[in-house]
Amino acid sequence: MGRQPSDGEVARRYRNVRAAMGEAGLDALIVCGSEYTGFGGGVRYMSGFRIVHRYAYVLVPLEGDPVAVFPSEARFVGDHGDGFVHDQVFADCPGEWMAKHLSDAAARRVGVYGLDFIMCVRDYRALQASTLEIVGFDDEFDLARAVRSQEELAMVRETMAINESGFWAVQSVFDRPGVTQADLMAEAEAAFMRAGCGRQTMDMVLWGHHGSATPEFRIPEHETPLSTDDLLLYSLEVAGPSGYWVEFTRPLSKGVLSQETNLLLEAYAEYCEKVPKALRAGASAHDAHQICSEPFRRRGLQLGHVTGHSIGMTMIEHPRIGDGVEVELLEDMVISMHPHAISADGTACMYMQDTWRIAQGEAELLSLVAMKVFDGTERP
Repeated sequence: MGRQPSDGEVARRYRNVRAAMGEAGLDALIVCGSEYTGFGGGVRYMSGFRIVHRYAYVLVPLEGDPVAVFPSEARFVGDHGDGFVHDQVFADCPGEWMAKHLSDAAARRVGVYGLDFIMCVRDYRALQASTLEIVGFDDEFDLARAVRSQEELAMVRETMAINESGFWAVQSVFDRPGVTQADLMAEAEAAFMRAGCGRQTMDMVLWGHHGSATPEFRIPEHETPLSTDDLLLYSLEVAGPSGYWVEFTRPLSKGVLSQETNLLLEAYAEYCEKVPKALRAGASAHDAHQICSEPFRRRGLQLGHVTGHSIGMTMIEHPRIGDGVEVELLEDMVISMHPHAISADGTACMYMQDTWRIAQGEAELLSLVAMKVFDGTERP
């Protein structure tokens, strides 16, 4: 059985989501989840079910009991007793079943969380062919769950400790002769599996020679031993037994860093001083982005993608910390920050991920690991 929330936490989730549904004039909400890494969290958040393969839905009426809906071919994939939604349906085409069920219940306006990126095409076609009005509900659903309860925050902290254990596992073998990128990643994955993450990991590496890493995220290589001057940035993105994701990265190198890397680190050091004050309750996501990205922009550096984003049971949640996102940051939101800083010529990058809790004053950094380049000699 997966680790399940308390009855009070489940009631809080449904109360908040239904309040958002009422504001949007919805009769029902379809919450989509997929096996695609990081995209199963909505279903787990609303049902407790962990998707092992394929996809699933939770159908939430504005009033009444929710229903978990699965494709028939997934009847024996996953533990269907693992969760808190006990009304379950297995349908050859879940979209057809949901369209009929909602029409029979006289529903008219139906929101979908996951309409653009998660919902199966055959189910979307079935819903669109019905008389229902189908509307996207991604941002609204994410904002309804963005402020974490104390119970949730305890689960986030547990995952953070697990993620750090993976980093130290990598660090402990970094100075062994002949190790490869994959050897290092295997140490972290072993630590994550032992701690109960299961398949809820998405780990990549940025790397390069001569003290510089190129900007492309890649799968760790398993054939070539590391060179002394390699720079490695393992992006460790994991969800613990509770299903809450956190992200963490620190650079590793035993050699001399390149001039481009030192410039990127200089900007990162200034960024690190700004983050706690930028991520304050009452600030907007746009303003936080402007403050945190300024040290990079002033040096003529590029930013590869959004500066950060809310993170929870789904790996990337709204609000994003980026231009034009005028969402107010609220106390106890959890934000992953990770400027993907790239040199002006596009050949080198620096990337550190950290997970923060929004507070009334300065934001709380959930990791205890120093923001610096590690050389393999450090220990926790």
